Amino acid sequence: MPDIPQILQYLRHDAVTVVFLNVLLQQIGLPVPAVPTLLLAGSLALSAGSLGPVLVAAILASVLADGLWYGAGRHFGYRVLAGLCRLSINPGSCVSETEARFVRWGVSSLVVAKFVPGFSTVAPPIAGALRMRLPGFLAATAFGAGLWAGAALVAGWLLRDAVTSIIAALDAYSGRVLLAVLLLVALWLGWKLWQKYRFRRLGAVPHITPVELIAALAAEDPAPRPLLLDLRSAVMIAETGPVAGARAASIDELPQAVRDWPRELPIVTMCACPEDATAIQAAHRLREAGYLSVRPLRGGYHAWMAANAAPAQAVQQS
Repeated sequence: MPDIPQILQYLRHDAVTVVFLNVLLQQIGLPVPAVPTLLLAGSLALSAGSLGPVLVAAILASVLADGLWYGAGRHFGYRVLAGLCRLSINPGSCVSETEARFVRWGVSSLVVAKFVPGFSTVAPPIAGALRMRLPGFLAATAFGAGLWAGAALVAGWLLRDAVTSIIAALDAYSGRVLLAVLLLVALWLGWKLWQKYRFRRLGAVPHITPVELIAALAAEDPAPRPLLLDLRSAVMIAETGPVAGARAASIDELPQAVRDWPRELPIVTMCACPEDATAIQAAHRLREAGYLSVRPLRGGYHAWMAANAAPAQAVQQS
């Protein structure tokens, strides 16, 4: 259990620095919650007016971290979001849900991002990947950080007596509190591991490689050619361009997207998400709907583009 009196001593000595570092580390993505620190800092303030420097420190730290993620998203595109989503239990839904939330809420998504667990880290890189204007991004993320940090600081100051009582109880019963926290963490990890196991089982379906798909599309035998279903988001398709010969669709509109496709024809599902998660999910849904041969494309969009670029590079080199 952390030494609560020592943490309080640090906050009394230099709350601005402690809050700045804590918020910066959390917004970068490290598992160091900042809200408890903000509540403690607020409870230790002599007056509401003295919260100003701490609030400014929290906003600056948040904007700095968000700016780094924004730059990474602008430079590396969706690869940053995909990398972050690999840490989630369902990486495919992480990518699609994050982008859908950002597109639906627009600039305001950066304002509310701090209040949505997990969204505060992935929102800035997707803003960069979508080429959001930097001034608007900085204004929105600063405003959101101000609301988030300000709410925690003011709550700590208004509830300072309750916070003090809680701190005293935690210090007196630190062993029991630690045991309870460890038990809750163990239960949470067990649930997440079970979800991960279920996701892995869902992914145990036959795939088709880009090379195999290229060969199937180029074959001159009477066997029917596969139909390609592009499950990337509309925003990503607009950014990178459509895939030749593919039909674009979202995971929520599969029946309408393929209603004119014969159920006996082979279908290949493709996404641009970690572990081909959305493509696998679509393949399962189409099979349940009665389509006889549905396989996800291994490696998704990026593997498909790389496989198609390889012959062109070989021709240029020759």
